[in-house]
Amino acid sequence: MERVIGIGSQDFELIRVKDYFYIDKTNFIREWWKAGESVTLITRPRRFGKTLNMSMMEKFFSIDYAGRSELFRGLSIWEEEEYRDLQGTYPVISLSLAQLKETDYQTARRKLCELLAREFAKREFLLEGDYLTESEKNTFRRKTIDMDDVDATLSLHQLSDYLSRYYGKKVLILLDEYDTPMQEAYIKGYWEEMSDFMRSLFNATFKTNPYLYRALMTGITRVSKESIFSDFNNPKVVTTTSKEYAQCFGFTEEEVFTALEEYGLSHKKEEVKNWYDGFTFGETTDIYNPWSIINYLDKGEVGVYWANTSSNKLVGKLIQEGSKDIKQDFELLLQGSSVKTELDEQIVYGELSGQREAVWSLLLASGYLKVKGVEVHSQGYEEWKRVHELELTNFEVKLMFRKMIHRWFDCAAGDYNEFIKALLAGDRKGMNHYMNSVALKTFSYFDTGKAPSESEPERFYHGFVLGLMVELSDRYIITSNRESGFGRYDVMLEPKNREDDGILLEFKVHDPEDERDLEETAAAALAQIEEKQYAGALLAKGIPADRIRSYGFAFEGKTVLIRESRGQP
Repeated sequence: MERVIGIGSQDFELIRVKDYFYIDKTNFIREWWKAGESVTLITRPRRFGKTLNMSMMEKFFSIDYAGRSELFRGLSIWEEEEYRDLQGTYPVISLSLAQLKETDYQTARRKLCELLAREFAKREFLLEGDYLTESEKNTFRRKTIDMDDVDATLSLHQLSDYLSRYYGKKVLILLDEYDTPMQEAYIKGYWEEMSDFMRSLFNATFKTNPYLYRALMTGITRVSKESIFSDFNNPKVVTTTSKEYAQCFGFTEEEVFTALEEYGLSHKKEEVKNWYDGFTFGETTDIYNPWSIINYLDKGEVGVYWANTSSNKLVGKLIQEGSKDIKQDFELLLQGSSVKTELDEQIVYGELSGQREAVWSLLLASGYLKVKGVEVHSQGYEEWKRVHELELTNFEVKLMFRKMIHRWFDCAAGDYNEFIKALLAGDRKGMNHYMNSVALKTFSYFDTGKAPSESEPERFYHGFVLGLMVELSDRYIITSNRESGFGRYDVMLEPKNREDDGILLEFKVHDPEDERDLEETAAAALAQIEEKQYAGALLAKGIPADRIRSYGFAFEGKTVLIRESRGQP
């Protein structure tokens, strides 16, 4: 009989007691324990089982779960007596920062203080007897939502002290989704305050803590050492390119296919592979996103199951406001091609808005990209550069990005759709009307926040081209010549159905030194198409000359003028 699928269940105890669908990941316990690292940081994409694994670790090691062998009986970890004897033998502090998604620093700090205060409230038994001095008991009682920075940043250090004294054993600390408040602080604009606070908290908890035996942290990104880790010894960092724990998060293909058989869906293996396969950890390929697979098993049909989380918001912001180079590379990814770049897996949030490599590193860490290959450049025996070839992870990710790009134009959705209709119908007057309305409403959405959008419209029309690629991909093969100097961008729409016209687009920003007005700028744009002989490219593909339309787009601030020529220029 197939097991019930507990959608969203992240409590290991509940899943085991209720016998919900579960794939055994208890080898993670064995692998982590044998590694012997003092502090381990493991990064994995969102919804890859991090929280469930941390819940499993807590139930296995915590003294609070001593004698709960039924939770692990029948699983891999219970096969060895050495690990059976470990179950329920350590004081454990387990904390998740997943809910710290506030709009300002003071609210985020207050919520974090509440989470820390709860850890003390759960252990008020420490106030009984003589384990703590009166001074320490007063310190304990100050751990409330209103505690000051000193009490807050020292809280986990002090709780470790009190617990190790009570149980006669050093503590284990489990910190899940450690980087969520960092991402939210960057998006909402209070990065400096939050990073200062977290740096002090982590220093006291993980570096200057003699009562800590071992610690395990999970998150999506590896936040740079300079940002929040500068004050404590380097943790053991395991990223998506590391070999360690490769099969401990996510489902392997064997596990997915076994699950499909359990639910009578074995005939859907190819469909599931086409949609959800593609994640790679270290050298281990064919890893699947658990959230997508669990939802597929529950519904029996494919879909985009990755929800709009903070990770998506950050990625959308970086691409939307990114430079022309980032948008051009993203065009290649949407077309099924790849990009090559160096990577720095330490995410420096302050550099994300201006660094191409930082953006691709974040997308890789978040699971939206996968490594197709690596080029190692060396001189003699010394490696001096490592270039990664990256591509979109799978079909689900591609559809997710298409939906994200659609949302960029939500504020002008009606006008944008009307522009597309006018473009397909060859209605230049309608194109001019609706394009100006779209530009007026959406320019600010492609701004970097550092300069007015009107002074740098490239971000708008590079984003606009991505919108065309998404909107018309079923009807046209859309390519660009990728030779865009300032204000120039050529786009070719090759019809998949030969009854449709071929379309050429050239974008040009008005330069008062070269052109009197937008009319001259639009004419210069059309001349650019002729000079590059784009019509010849369509003719070579069998599109008749009288079925080729060329459009010159002239930009000045938020004003757009479109001119047209038909046939072979």
